[in-house]
Amino acid sequence: MSAAFFSATYAEARRRFLEAARERAAAVESHRHARQGAEGEELALDTALLGPADADRLFIVSSGTHGAEGFSGSACQLALLNDELSRRAAERGIALLLIHAVNPFGFSHLKRTNEDNIDLNRNFNDFSQPYPANPVYEEIHPLLVPSAWPPSEENEAKLAAAMVRLAGQRSPGVSSGQDRHPDGLFYAGTGPSWSNRAIRSILQRYGRNRRHLAWIDVHTGLGPYGHGEKIFGQHDAETTARAKAWWGQDLIVATAAESVSPRTAGYMMACSREECPGTAITHSTMEYGTVPNAEVRHALRGEAWLAGHPDAPADRAAAIRRAVRDAFFVDADDWKGMILGQFRAFALQTINGLSSS
Repeated sequence: MSAAFFSATYAEARRRFLEAARERAAAVESHRHARQGAEGEELALDTALLGPADADRLFIVSSGTHGAEGFSGSACQLALLNDELSRRAAERGIALLLIHAVNPFGFSHLKRTNEDNIDLNRNFNDFSQPYPANPVYEEIHPLLVPSAWPPSEENEAKLAAAMVRLAGQRSPGVSSGQDRHPDGLFYAGTGPSWSNRAIRSILQRYGRNRRHLAWIDVHTGLGPYGHGEKIFGQHDAETTARAKAWWGQDLIVATAAESVSPRTAGYMMACSREECPGTAITHSTMEYGTVPNAEVRHALRGEAWLAGHPDAPADRAAAIRRAVRDAFFVDADDWKGMILGQFRAFALQTINGLSSS
């Protein structure tokens, strides 16, 4: 049953999301992207609002911030649309806002980054200030993005040695973000991306004047196979205590040594404090493990190389896109069941927490 909520392409995922939202009589809005999808389809960031529009509490679930990670996030949203939990939230006076495909271009084209090679969870910054320097990334960039693909044995050996040498450096680490290499990995950009502007406008429209806003952003690619790590990025004592009361002691603070997530600057959910002043905000990332880190890193390197070589042979480009898809989506029934089972528990905890707030 769990597998039925997963789609094979962005176009299918979007169609099924919109159909399910309309069947539930949700208020649907679409932010259309200027570019086309891999199948020539329209691209859009779609939203669906269920429950009382004037509710003082809002529960947000977002998917596809990192493009190809959207397969799982979209499935979680589709499952929620078909679950009594969404009705239970409305009965308790909680509005539910589903934000589908934050990065539709990456979702459709099987990229983690967007149309400008930007990592959206590094892009929500104050661009009047310099982005934090990342000397660790600077050291390794030439090895991460080689001139030829696939990488040579020499390149692979040098990269492996560098990763061992740099292991444990988290402040910042290789994946913390950088703004000096538009052709590189974890690129923050030099200004707000299309998705950045769209998300802020959605928060301004739906998030302001709420008493409490809870937000789960669904990700994949880090951690053990199928395990969902609940990552918490806020650090004030009151919010941390509330988050642990809602989500349990297995909630992981992003800056903790045991977290699978790197320390980053410019992650998306942080903008909720800017766009929804005066609102209590409790947000968390759900990060599901897929394949070993080395495979994920290899896929991201291929994606970066392909972004700089749009004239690459079709078979090589297709192989790189397949590798990205496989790094962030495991097409296996046991994995899919783990994703949806853990998400449902997390969503239930969130609804119960908002109900008691």
